[in-house]
Amino acid sequence: MKLVATILAAVALTAAAGASASTVTPHRATVSAQAFHGTMDRLWEEHVAWTRMAIVSFAAGSPNLAATEARLLRNQTDIGNAIKPYYGAAAGRQLTGLLRTHILQAVAVLKAAKAGNKAQLNAALKAWYANAHQIAAFLAKANPTSWPLKATASMMNEHLKLTTKEAVDELGGHWAASVADYDKVENEILMMSQTLANGIIKQFPSRFAV
Repeated sequence: MKLVATILAAVALTAAAGASASTVTPHRATVSAQAFHGTMDRLWEEHVAWTRMAIVSFAAGSPNLAATEARLLRNQTDIGNAIKPYYGAAAGRQLTGLLRTHILQAVAVLKAAKAGNKAQLNAALKAWYANAHQIAAFLAKANPTSWPLKATASMMNEHLKLTTKEAVDELGGHWAASVADYDKVENEILMMSQTLANGIIKQFPSRFAV
């Protein structure tokens, strides 16, 4: 009987320990640096790919534009969600908001360009570049060591310049030039994606496995 009591006591102790352990906050999950790079590349490639599809649909007056724009806007939410584990939910929502504005202001640029309204185009471009600076400032504040404002502003301005060229060529019916423009857009966004991924990995090394 004494042996049985000892065994039961040990079982109870083990159960209690298990219950206690279950209430402990688990360690934050880690992912491989390679997988994180892959995720960031995919999200930013989607950003420019769906932007291109929206440009092409807009230029052609295609009825699929609304569905394409909706998918493009969803990508901005996905990008914001990708940074939440590192910078928090509020920061993720803020980045999503800035990127949604980036897309909506791009639409205003396209409309003004297609209409040939120079005054509206200049105003739309000014607002678009101002938003790009806000995105650059957001990134620089989040990670000033890896993403200094001068570098992030340069990346964003280059992204807008290349995308504008792509849109102008597409609207003007210069199809081969537009395709070549997109190649440059894609190369630039992958550079940006790598810069962002490397910055997060460097800032939060304990969150990434080799």
